[in-house]
Amino acid sequence: MATFIQPPPPPPPTAANPEAVKKPVDYMDLPCPIPYEEIHREAMMSLKAENFEGMRIDFTKGLNQKFSLSHSIVMGPTEVPAQSADIIKVPTANYEFGANFIDPKLMLFGRILTDGRLSARVKCDLSENLTMKANAQLTNEPHMSHGMFNFDYKGTDYRTQIQLGNGGLVGASYIQSVTPNLSLGGEVFWAGQHRKSGLGYAARYNTDKMVTSGQIASTGMVALSYVQKVSEKVSLATDLMYNYMSRDATASFGYDYMLRQCRLRGKIDSNGCTSALLEERLNMGLNFILSAEIDHKKKDYKFGFGLTVGE
Repeated sequence: MATFIQPPPPPPPTAANPEAVKKPVDYMDLPCPIPYEEIHREAMMSLKAENFEGMRIDFTKGLNQKFSLSHSIVMGPTEVPAQSADIIKVPTANYEFGANFIDPKLMLFGRILTDGRLSARVKCDLSENLTMKANAQLTNEPHMSHGMFNFDYKGTDYRTQIQLGNGGLVGASYIQSVTPNLSLGGEVFWAGQHRKSGLGYAARYNTDKMVTSGQIASTGMVALSYVQKVSEKVSLATDLMYNYMSRDATASFGYDYMLRQCRLRGKIDSNGCTSALLEERLNMGLNFILSAEIDHKKKDYKFGFGLTVGE
């Protein structure tokens, strides 16, 4: 007669079997989400690299632990508006002088260019949870100067922000963690000078390996993004921008490689534009930059190289 053999009990949860470890969700202890304006942060880092054309040299000299001076020289063509479809470029050169003050609770940045533009940024921690940000730009061109104040309050599982700007601009946003991985938010703004208002909604879901986010606004803008972390050094990103009023849509795919001595970012979009940016560390405090952007549809080709000296 055959004997019945009882199957062995399932193995207990271990570190090698993390799927078996399921902790109950404590909805009173959810993580604080990132700011509403940064819900596409990971995708922007891969898809919105700072490509440039011509030559650029940046030099930063630290005077002490908190204060430093910066010098930048940029030489290259600049596009000017034209009535025809042809792209018109004129050679330009600019020198920029900057001063930086960095403290754990206060950061000040100032820049002035030879063409007369002056810009300033301030970030001040008023308390552990409340941060004030301000930026302003002054130019010689009429109606082009602007200023903006942001007050960001960081709660235990939420963030809220109030924006005040020139031209009667008033805005507010709020984002809340719903689960440990999902956060939902919304925004509202009023531009008094143009008599326009708008509403927006956003959602973000993130894990250790991926981040996906979506945003929609009453102005007609729809933005979707997805980032997959292939490894510790490689990330792939894609996004879709759609305006349901003008029916314009643009999709792009990009990558971000973090190697030991360099960082390589690139993308290609549905308009036929391809770009890449290489930042290589040659030595301590010395970086070499290569930039390329090719727009096959407009037959516009941009190449640049630069050096960054100082930390």
